[in-house]
Amino acid sequence: MRPGNDKSAGPARAGLQQAGEDGAGHGSVLLAKIRNSLTNENRLSIREEIEKRERMHLSPYACLSAESKGRFVPGEVCPIRSAFQCDRDSIVYSKAFRRLKHKTQVFLAPTGDHCRTRLTHTLEVSEIARTIARALSLNEDLVEAIALAHDLGHTPFGHAGESVLNELVPGGFSHFRQSLRVVDVLENDGQGLNLTYEVRDGIAKHSKGYGEVLPDNKRDLPVTAEGCVVRYADIIAYLSHDLDDAIRCLVIRKEDIPARCRQVLGNKHSQRIVTMIQAVLAATEPHQGKLLFGVEQEVGEVMQLLRQFLYINVYSSPQVHTEFVKACKMLRELYAYLLDNRDFLEREIGSFAISASPERRVVDFIASMTDRYAQNMYQRIFWPRALA
Repeated sequence: MRPGNDKSAGPARAGLQQAGEDGAGHGSVLLAKIRNSLTNENRLSIREEIEKRERMHLSPYACLSAESKGRFVPGEVCPIRSAFQCDRDSIVYSKAFRRLKHKTQVFLAPTGDHCRTRLTHTLEVSEIARTIARALSLNEDLVEAIALAHDLGHTPFGHAGESVLNELVPGGFSHFRQSLRVVDVLENDGQGLNLTYEVRDGIAKHSKGYGEVLPDNKRDLPVTAEGCVVRYADIIAYLSHDLDDAIRCLVIRKEDIPARCRQVLGNKHSQRIVTMIQAVLAATEPHQGKLLFGVEQEVGEVMQLLRQFLYINVYSSPQVHTEFVKACKMLRELYAYLLDNRDFLEREIGSFAISASPERRVVDFIASMTDRYAQNMYQRIFWPRALA
């Protein structure tokens, strides 16, 4: 029998039709409300409605967009987006964000289709952070903005590039300070993105390096609960996906992972992430008017064990380390050449960070490079070219 001749399908189709009509009616009402909010001066704007919903539904520990400490330069208020939504959009549309797709996460300039880059790492951090924020009724827009911007200042070739610049630059170099410089100074033709205080604070304090996720020194803590969420999301993301990529690239085998890690966190990427998120949620509780973040003891111990395993068996492995040594040599030689050949530098970067010192301009330029841009420039400068 053809499906069209099945009479029993009639009531189901009728039900679907009714549902469609109800949905259309609801949509019409919603559109009418939006039109009214845009045209009726006595009604709240869409942004004000969003801020009202935040006050009604978010946790007392959440950072409300209407209560932001503001921006360096007060600007025109958007009628349809909250302050943190505007920040998120500015970040996503920035050139620095687009360049993340060609920057190393762990494995240099991956040609395979599935290894993470700095961009896919950023997106995974954002998703994990939003999951935690939603469970805790925190401000997802703020969490998302911080997460999407947290690595904008990362160098080509991952932490290898960061370590080289840290050696060469007077006063040192760190990707989180550079991320703040990107959004404050370098983006938007030197005007910066003019982000809110809370997003900038989250960017500046997202990194834990080799230390604890949340430091004992309160001055090193983000001022918002949302900033703390991103710190946890960052480590959850890289612990799981760096392990995943290392297995895919044959640096390690699944059997090499410590048995306790497999037993507690699970064997699959998704299992590890869910387990770690649950451990954070279970150990996070109110304390003296703020959220006190933590991780359940057993999972926290295993996360530290997995972290040590990755540093020894992946990040310091011959396969990874050998390529990082080459990348370090390349960036050192580029830095020296660009510093000694100012005319070449000017031709390449024009007015980019023009008010900064020559050393600072070279650092900003190198830090902004993608892996392949750095490789191509190195070839142009140092490789011999055929004359005929």
